Amino acid sequence: MWFWLIEEVESIRRFLGMGGDVLVAIFFLTLVMWALLLERWIYFLTIYPQQAKGTQQSWLARRDHQSWSARQIRRELVSRVALAVDKGMPIIKVLIALCPLMGLLGTVVGMVQVFDTLAITGTGSPRAMASGISKATIPTMAGMVASLSGLFFASRLEHKGRLAVDKLEDSLKHG
Repeated sequence: MWFWLIEEVESIRRFLGMGGDVLVAIFFLTLVMWALLLERWIYFLTIYPQQAKGTQQSWLARRDHQSWSARQIRRELVSRVALAVDKGMPIIKVLIALCPLMGLLGTVVGMVQVFDTLAITGTGSPRAMASGISKATIPTMAGMVASLSGLFFASRLEHKGRLAVDKLEDSLKHG
């Protein structure tokens, strides 16, 4: 019953071993990035609707909607929601940028291993260099894949956040 899970964990362990320590770092960076992305999606599905409704109720409870101070209060209400919507996005962007850089670090580490192998064996034996080449290419690929997947969902979240804040601002102007 659990045999398939054990096989999957073993294949992941082998893959991480082929890419070296840098691939493990990319793996954990990606886990953190996806945890933050998931948290933002959950925020938009559960917390944001309540927050927007509370902001609208707070605005509608005011008698004055036209004065300069009322407009400033509306701006402040919208700004609070905008800050909550953007919470965590800078960290997500940094993690997205770090993934390919960590992949490049893996390339350097793998190439150093290839050159060490060449220095020790003195020949260009493909078998001797295979491990270093693997440690040079796999982290690069993994860093790019992790970055691209996170980039797509982060851009969707940013777009969703901008639309949500704009819609809230419009509803307060007309409400």
